[in-house]
Amino acid sequence: MKPLYLVVLLCVLGWLAFQTFQPAPLDPRAVPRAVEARGDLASDERTTIDIFRNAAPSVVYITSIAVRRNLFNLNVYEIPQGTGSGFIWDKQGRIVTNFHVISDANRLEVTLADHTTWKAVLVGAAPDRDLAVLQISAPANKLQPLAIGESKNLLVGQKVFAIGNPFGLDQTLTTGVVSALGREITAVTGRTIHDVIQTDAAINPGNSGGPLLDSAGRLIGVNTAIYSPSGASSGIGFAVPVGEVNRVVPQIISKGKLIRPGLGIALANPRLMEELGLEGVMVLKVQPGSSAEKAGLRGTTQVREGLVLGDIIVAVNGKKIKDYDNLRDELERHEVGESIALTLLRDSAEVEVRVTLEALE
Repeated sequence: MKPLYLVVLLCVLGWLAFQTFQPAPLDPRAVPRAVEARGDLASDERTTIDIFRNAAPSVVYITSIAVRRNLFNLNVYEIPQGTGSGFIWDKQGRIVTNFHVISDANRLEVTLADHTTWKAVLVGAAPDRDLAVLQISAPANKLQPLAIGESKNLLVGQKVFAIGNPFGLDQTLTTGVVSALGREITAVTGRTIHDVIQTDAAINPGNSGGPLLDSAGRLIGVNTAIYSPSGASSGIGFAVPVGEVNRVVPQIISKGKLIRPGLGIALANPRLMEELGLEGVMVLKVQPGSSAEKAGLRGTTQVREGLVLGDIIVAVNGKKIKDYDNLRDELERHEVGESIALTLLRDSAEVEVRVTLEALE
C-alpha cells in the first residue's frame, strides 16, 4: 500500500504548487505600457539612413529569363533562371550590372525601386571585366543615376555600403568597411581583374551587379563576387573599382564593347620562348603602318640560314613581362593613344623604344 500513499502525496504536493504559482488574475483595466522617448538618432545612423534613401531609387532588380522547349509537345516557354542587381547609369535608361548576371539570358527584365518592370536589351558587355550595360525605355523622371566617386584614393577601414537584391530580397542594405585593396579575382572568361576592392559588407547571391558606395553615397565599385565555400557571405566580398567601371562603361555605350589598346604586332607561339629558355613575348610580325612599325619594332624573319628572331618584349614602362597574359594586362592599364616605353631584347642587348597604343581590332 505504500506506493499508493506516495502517489496521493505527490498529487497533493502538485496541487499545492499549482495554487501557489498561478498567474495573476486577468485585469480588464490593463492598458499598453507607456513608450519611452528614444531621443535623437546617432549621427552615423542618420548618415546610413540618408545614404540608403538617396541611393536606393537608383538600384534595380534584374531578372534573367531563359527559353526552354517542352520535351513532350515541343512548345516553347520561359522560366526565370536567375536574379541579380544593377544600378541606373544615366537618364537615357542605361543600367550597369555584372556580365555574369545576364550572360545566359534569352530575355531580361529590370524592376525599378517603384516596382515597375521594364524589358531590357543588351547594349554591350566587357566579359573580361565582368561588366555589362542594359537599356530600358523608362521615362527620365523614373531614372535617378548614382553619383560617381573615386577608387584610387580609397583606404582600408573606410565605411562602405552595399545595396542589392540578395536571395531575391530587393532593396537590401548591408554595411561594412574596405577590408583590403589591390586584390585580384578571375572573370568568367578566365581573365584576371586587377585592383579589386575587398569588403566585409555582406555580399550574397543576388547582390552581384549592385553598387558599393562610400560614406558620401558615391559609387566606388560594382559588387561582383564573394569568397565562400557555401555560396553565402563569409565576410569577404569583392567589387570592381569605379575607376575601371568609369573607363569601360562609356566605351560599351559608344562602341558596344571594350576597346583594347594594342601595338599592331603578332606574337610568336609561347612554346618557342619556353624552348629558348627566355621570359617575355617575341614579336612574330609587325603590321604595316602600325604604331609598332613607326617605333621600329622588328618581327621574326626567314632567311636561308634559318630564322632571325624578332624583338622580345621584356618590360612595359619598367614592369617586367613574363608572358602574353602579362603583356595584355599591362597594356590594358593604359588608354588608346597613350605612349608607353617598351624594353626589348634585341641581338642579345636591351633597347628601349616608345610606342603609341592603338585600338585593337
